[in-house]
Amino acid sequence: MTEFENIVIGKSSIPSLILTVVLMIAVPVVFFLYWRRKHKEKTKIRWLIAGAAGFLVSARMLELGVHYFCIIADNPVSRFINGNTAAYVLYGTAMAGVFEECGRHIILKYFMKKDRTRENAVLYGIGHGGIEILAVLLPAMITYLAVAVVFSSGNTADALRALKITEENAAAALPSVRAAAAFDYGMMAMNVIERLLTMFCHIGLTVIVYYGVVKVRKGCLPAAVLLHMLMDTSPAMYQRGLLPLWAVEVWDAVWVFAIVFLAVKLYRKT
Repeated sequence: MTEFENIVIGKSSIPSLILTVVLMIAVPVVFFLYWRRKHKEKTKIRWLIAGAAGFLVSARMLELGVHYFCIIADNPVSRFINGNTAAYVLYGTAMAGVFEECGRHIILKYFMKKDRTRENAVLYGIGHGGIEILAVLLPAMITYLAVAVVFSSGNTADALRALKITEENAAAALPSVRAAAAFDYGMMAMNVIERLLTMFCHIGLTVIVYYGVVKVRKGCLPAAVLLHMLMDTSPAMYQRGLLPLWAVEVWDAVWVFAIVFLAVKLYRKT
């Protein structure tokens, strides 16, 4: 496994990863504490929990179940999607939009009938976006940090043994090790900015869906699905190597602005 012998952990990798982990935790905590303090009398913690549960069920259970058949398993459908960039981008964005927004709609309409206030809708969005950070992205960053710490010792053999990297799984582990080694303050900034944008996106989309539920506006759900798809288009293109990371952030910022602008108008109308 000579590829691993040439990997050098950058001087800023470990401190930038530590700071990224701290900031990843801070983002949802600060959002929650700020909104809860400002609207304590109008918000209920169960709405935060409902938002977190909604993401886990819709995105991490149901959506991943479809991904297993359409992306991970070896069959004609997965081979077509993985082999066709346009199909991959369309599939990925559509699944994220449909599952997360329909999940939001179902929970807000049928399960969260009590204390249905606009302030609680925002709290739901904080729960949705917050659990995505804590359950999906934070573990990945902690893994990168562990890899960087282990490889920083300079003993490749001991590092491979500690991380249980063998000849059989070396090809799968190599990209993660390289990513941990190359992580720096620029990547930290990109990750934190992306999470901030995504938090505002989830809050805005929740308000849009919430408005459709309380005002019986059927166009709000498809609008949220479409906006979610547009927001996720650039990350999907980045995964296919079509866009640099900075372009993803610019694209996301544009659509987050549009989503928040619409959400603020609807928030004031409720």
